[in-house]
Amino acid sequence: MHEARVATIPQDALQELAEVVLAEQAFLAALPPPIERDTEQHKISASSHARCRAARTAFMARHGAWLYDQLTVDCTVPLRLAELVRAAAEHTPALFATPAQWAAESGRLQAQKEGWEIEQGIFVQGVLRDARCGAHLVESMLHPLPRSLELLTSFRQSGRAEVGPVHIERRGEVAHLTVCNDAHLNAEDNELAVGLEVCVDLALLDAEVRVGVVRGGVMSHPKYRGRRVFCSGINLKHLYAGRISYIDFLLGREFGYVNKIRHGLRGLAAHDSAGGTTVEKPWIAAVDSFAIGGGLQLMLVFDHVVASRGTHFVLPAANEGIIPGLANLRLPMRAGNRLARDMILRGRVVHAEEPDAALLVDEVVEEAHMEAAITAAAKQMRSDAIVPNRRMLRMAEESLDQFRAYMAEFALEQARRIHAPDVLSRLHARYA
Repeated sequence: MHEARVATIPQDALQELAEVVLAEQAFLAALPPPIERDTEQHKISASSHARCRAARTAFMARHGAWLYDQLTVDCTVPLRLAELVRAAAEHTPALFATPAQWAAESGRLQAQKEGWEIEQGIFVQGVLRDARCGAHLVESMLHPLPRSLELLTSFRQSGRAEVGPVHIERRGEVAHLTVCNDAHLNAEDNELAVGLEVCVDLALLDAEVRVGVVRGGVMSHPKYRGRRVFCSGINLKHLYAGRISYIDFLLGREFGYVNKIRHGLRGLAAHDSAGGTTVEKPWIAAVDSFAIGGGLQLMLVFDHVVASRGTHFVLPAANEGIIPGLANLRLPMRAGNRLARDMILRGRVVHAEEPDAALLVDEVVEEAHMEAAITAAAKQMRSDAIVPNRRMLRMAEESLDQFRAYMAEFALEQARRIHAPDVLSRLHARYA
């Protein structure tokens, strides 16, 4: 089966794709930048993009597995998503924008861009739709980051590390991750995504840690000065400015720290006391003030959620116009279909004191009692039976193959949404 698939790649398929792409580049080269185009020129560029994207989609549907095998040596070399995309662009450049086209995007507002992330979405979707290749990519993204391995020895010795806006401290058998992106009320962006993934890796790799806790830090922002906040979702100001990475953030957070909390690390037999290739631990979310958008998405992968009284939870997907990560997959399992639809499609706000909050959090306490509640929950999570039972629950709720299949469609849909006119107009109205 594998040999037949490798042998099916015809040279004329690459040539045919290259010819379509050359025609597109000729069309676009004759046009001004997107922001300067008139209505007719926008129609011309849209038609050209449609032809080229159809050809790229067809190529990946027929030959995506062949290409992935070329890049990963038949699924034996683990490449992270960014590495994979770079390697694919070098191997089959017709699938992506040229380096010059990417360079022209640098510094542009999101609304002024051509939308080359959609080409990346087509490629990622083609890989993930193949069960064998997609599974290998998902597993590869569950390996620890090189930066995490560099910091591991010092973290084991000191029990502390600071990576960008995220601080990790080991207290006894509990790793406390504190997020403090103070200027933006813990909004998620490229830097925060890296910091969280490294600190999640460290907590999972350190044998002395048995439980992980994630909590927002104390803010100096005028509106919340002196208070903790959990997360205000994606940094929309950065998205407006064209500074949110599609590969490293919009996809990277889902494949990275969010999925590592959910599914653990892979490929680390030497670190697994059971002799397997997975390292996972229970996680507690301590939620103060609010969990908006990505904050609520993050809550859905934790084993225990404790919230302070007065906290609220919301997925503003309908207002922002983008897909709220894996909330469409995970929220119905946690809260039921009706509440999930109400929150995702209509933006319902759930407050910690109302009955439906029990579907999102495990306990609600006074702010003054948060530390005690976190300590008690961590103590409960240190039983030897927790990890195997957690693993069995995870297998019943969400397999890695379910994750792969969802991400295959999410990858392209989210790439389209960040360039959709309604999203761009909302960003313009808010930040221009």
